[in-house]
Amino acid sequence: MTEAPFTSRFYTSPDGLKLHYRDYSGPANAPLTVLCIPGLTRNARDFEALAPHLATRYRVLCAELRGRGLSEYAKDPSTYVPPVYARDIAALIKSTGLAQVALIGTSLGGIISMILAGVMPAKLLGVVLNDIGPEIDPAGLARIAGYLGKTKPITTWDEAAAAVQMLDGTIYPGYQQADWLKMARRRFVQNPDGSFRPDYDLNISKPFAGSTAAVDLWPFFLSMKRIPVLAIRGGTSDLLNPAVFARMKQELPHLRQATVPPHGHAPYLDEPEALEAIDSFLATLPPRLGPLTVLSRTIGSFLFLARLKISGII
Repeated sequence: MTEAPFTSRFYTSPDGLKLHYRDYSGPANAPLTVLCIPGLTRNARDFEALAPHLATRYRVLCAELRGRGLSEYAKDPSTYVPPVYARDIAALIKSTGLAQVALIGTSLGGIISMILAGVMPAKLLGVVLNDIGPEIDPAGLARIAGYLGKTKPITTWDEAAAAVQMLDGTIYPGYQQADWLKMARRRFVQNPDGSFRPDYDLNISKPFAGSTAAVDLWPFFLSMKRIPVLAIRGGTSDLLNPAVFARMKQELPHLRQATVPPHGHAPYLDEPEALEAIDSFLATLPPRLGPLTVLSRTIGSFLFLARLKISGII
């Protein structure tokens, strides 16, 4: 894939944290901006293959959630929850001055995307959900809970690669040693003393179970009835099961779907099936929303939030 330069930029969250994102400027006449949101323990490096690919046509922003990568760690671990992440991403969009963006959300990033679709649909040209849906399989949650916030001493990149392979060997069955080393460099950082650590605040594990399992995401998913959506599923995913994936299409008939057969949770979006689906989907999106669409979606978001309050969801 074509290499592309990026600029590291920072903005301030509503509660005062310094948060980081990568900005791939793309061509001068880029028709739209794509904002990529990573998964629970991941960072902007997760998109280091996808972003340069897309940056040949679009401006691409790759967010790093609070407590990940170069973003500041939260002083209060209870803020490591999807509603706060969504407010942070909304602040990022506001800080850039963009009228609308297309979202690509992997796992937790997809949950954040669904929340944003419900509360600020007039800002979204389209949404790509990467291996996430409105119901999360308990088997996948249990697997994630088994490693989240836990680490062991690592002193070399080869050891870091072995640690990643131990976790994800069945998820990416075709990966070779070079692939595991690449994954390790995306997930770990080296400390000044030469040791290694996961590139996230281990405290994100504290509110994890309640923040992911207790919220009913179906209302947020269904709020995308007027927003173009592409859903991608890893063929062996343990977080998005086939029955939920099928129901998503039944509930949103306009939903586009794609499957990455050899991978589990979650595809890295550098696979041919994923790239083809994303390229095709983004090519259909308008460069901006018309004023009537903005008005109708804004009214719709007010009504959506009112229904959530009445039902006690928020």
